[in-house]
Amino acid sequence: MPGIYVIMRIHFLSKYYLLFFCYISIAAFSQSNKTLKIQAEAAMNNKDWYSAAVLYGKLVARDSSNVTVNYSYAEASRLNFDIDVANHWYGKVIAVDNGKKYPLCFFYRAQILQYKGQYKEAKKWYVKFSKSSKVKNAKYKYFVAKSLVQADACDLAQILKSNPVNVNITHLDTSVNSKVSEYAAFEKDSTLYFSSLRTKIKRQEDEPESRNKIYSSEIVNGIRQKVKALDTNINATYLHNANICFSDDYTQMIISRCNNKNATEYVCELYESKLVGNKWKPMEKMTEPINVKGFSTSQPCYGKINDSTFLFFASNRPGGQGNYDIWYAYKKSDGTYDKPINSGTLVNTPDDDITPWFNNDQKTLYFSSTYHKGMGGFDIFRSTFNNTGFSAPINMGYPINSSYNDIYHSINKDGSFAYLSSNRIGSYFEHKLNCCNDIYRYELEPRQKQPEPVDTMKMLTGQMKVLVPLTLYFHNDEPDPKTKAISTKKNYQKTYDDYKVLKPDYLREYSSGLEKDDKERAQEKIEDFFADSVDVGMNELTKFASLLEQVLAKNEKVTITMKGYCSPLASTDYNVNLAKRRISSLRNYFTEYKSGMFLKYIDNPNSAEGKITFEDVEIGELPMSKVSDDLKDKKNSVYSPFAARERKIQIIAVSFGE
Repeated sequence: MPGIYVIMRIHFLSKYYLLFFCYISIAAFSQSNKTLKIQAEAAMNNKDWYSAAVLYGKLVARDSSNVTVNYSYAEASRLNFDIDVANHWYGKVIAVDNGKKYPLCFFYRAQILQYKGQYKEAKKWYVKFSKSSKVKNAKYKYFVAKSLVQADACDLAQILKSNPVNVNITHLDTSVNSKVSEYAAFEKDSTLYFSSLRTKIKRQEDEPESRNKIYSSEIVNGIRQKVKALDTNINATYLHNANICFSDDYTQMIISRCNNKNATEYVCELYESKLVGNKWKPMEKMTEPINVKGFSTSQPCYGKINDSTFLFFASNRPGGQGNYDIWYAYKKSDGTYDKPINSGTLVNTPDDDITPWFNNDQKTLYFSSTYHKGMGGFDIFRSTFNNTGFSAPINMGYPINSSYNDIYHSINKDGSFAYLSSNRIGSYFEHKLNCCNDIYRYELEPRQKQPEPVDTMKMLTGQMKVLVPLTLYFHNDEPDPKTKAISTKKNYQKTYDDYKVLKPDYLREYSSGLEKDDKERAQEKIEDFFADSVDVGMNELTKFASLLEQVLAKNEKVTITMKGYCSPLASTDYNVNLAKRRISSLRNYFTEYKSGMFLKYIDNPNSAEGKITFEDVEIGELPMSKVSDDLKDKKNSVYSPFAARERKIQIIAVSFGE
C-alpha cells in the first residue's frame, strides 16, 4: 500500500514531469535494454512509479516476450495508477505464467477489478489467488488473508450499492477544487480550511515541484471568497504542510509537516501553534511521545471522551497492527500528553488505517481503511467509543463510499455538513483520470448523528442474493452410480470431499499422452477447474448456509429454488434421475447442517418463526456440447474440465417473505 501522502497526492503529474519524461523517452531510444532495465529498477527502488512505468514501457515496446519485464511493467503501472494498463499486462503474464512464478498477478488483477467496481469478477480472482497452490508459504500470508477479506467485501459492495444511504453528495466547484489534489477539509464557522498541492516552488531553474499547503476560503453573504494560502508561520516554504486541526476553543492549532523520504513516501511530524491576541505564533514541533524519531506522525484531530481531551492521529510507529494505525493520546491539564494508545485491533488492520476524525457528540471515530470490507480503495468507516474501547467499524455505505479512494471524513461544528475527499469519477484532473482527490460534502439534518446504515436484515438477505446462482459440481455418475434412484443418502459435503480426493486422477488422466508444455497446460486447466469451480461452489454454499442460519433466527421466511441439469446428448430417464439425486444431496446438506438445526424450519407451520421452503424447477438441458459422451474415451468424457463443468446443479434463486 502506498505511503500515506501518496493517498493525498495520488500520482499527480506536473507538466514538468511530462516534459522531462518526453526527453527521457527520446534519449532512451538509443539506450540498451540493459541500461533501461537498470534505470527502471532504480526508479522502482526509489518508489518513483511514473519513471519506472515509462522505462518499463520502453522495454516492452521493444520486446513483449519477456515475462519478468511484463510483470514489472504491470507493477509499475498499477502503482502509478494506470490501472487499465496494469490490468492488460497482468493478463499477459497470467496467460503465460498462470500464477506459477507470479501468483500475485491474480491478487492485483482482483484489486484492479474491485477498484473499477467489477465486483463479481474481482471476487473470482481473489478466490483464485487464495486457492492457488503457489501461495502456501509465509511470503504470501498477508495477501491470502486480505484476499479472503476482500472476496467477502466484493459481495458486500454489491449490497451497499443496491441499498444507498439517503444522502446527496455534492462535488465542490473550482473555487475550491482544482486539477490537483484537495483534501482534509475542515469547516470552522464560515471558513473552510483544506490542504492542496496547487502551489509550485522551484528547487532549481526549470525544476518545479508541488508542495502541500494549507488554504482557507471564507463565505461572505453566501458567496465563497477567493482561496488563499495561510501565512508562512503555518505553511513552511520548503516542507509539505497539511491536515490542520483546532482545539475546541480555537486557541491551539496542530498541523502536519512532511519531508520526502523517496519519490512517493514522506516522513511527517506534528507541529503546534497557539493563538496570542489575534495572531498565531510560529509553529513548533511537538515532542515525544507524540512525534517519534524515525517514524511518521500525521493527520491530527482533537476529540473529547468523557470530558477529557485527546489528540487522535495516524502513525506508523512501533506497536501497531501494521503500516499506519490510528492512535490517541490524553492531553493533560499542563498541555503535555500521555503515552499514545493504539485504537485497537477492531479499528486498526495490517493495512493503512488513516484520516481519523472524532465527533464528540456521537463519541464516534470516523476513519478510512483499505482492509476492512468496503467498496474498493479506501472506504470511510465509523466506530463508536464505549467504556472498553472502540466498537467494530461500520462501513458508511454508498454513495459516501465509492470503489475509489474515500478519505478524510469530517463533520462541521453545527452538524449541518459532512466533508470527505475522493478521487472518484467526476473529480477534476489534469493528465490522468482518477489521479487526484477533490473535496465533496453532503448535508446532514441538524445534529443528526449519521446516515442510517443498511439494516441488518437487508444486509443478510442481500448477501444471500449475491451468492446466487450458486453452482455445485459432481464427479461422473455421482452420487450413487449405476442406479435409477431419484434420491440419495449422501449430502453434498460428502460428494465434494470425495470429488476432491479424485483430483490426482483428473490431473493424470487428462494429461495422459501429452508431453512437456502441453502436459503442463492440461494440468493447469484441471487445477483451475477445481480451484475456480469446485472449491468456489463449496465455499459459497458454506457461506450461504451461515447466512441462512442468521436470517431464520430473525424469523424470516426463505424460499430456495434449485435446478439440476443433464446432457442433451443423453437426456434419458437415467440422466434425469441422476440430476434429481444430485439435488437430493443438496437437500441433505441443509437437513444435516449443524446436526439438523434447519430441520425445524423446513415447511414450518408456525408463522411467527423462520421457515425454509425448497422449490425444484424442472430438470434443465445443458446447451448442446461438443464434449465426448463416449465412456471408452474417459479422458474427454469424464476427466476433461469441459465435461466436468457440465456435471452440476444450481441454487438459481432465493426469495424472502411469504
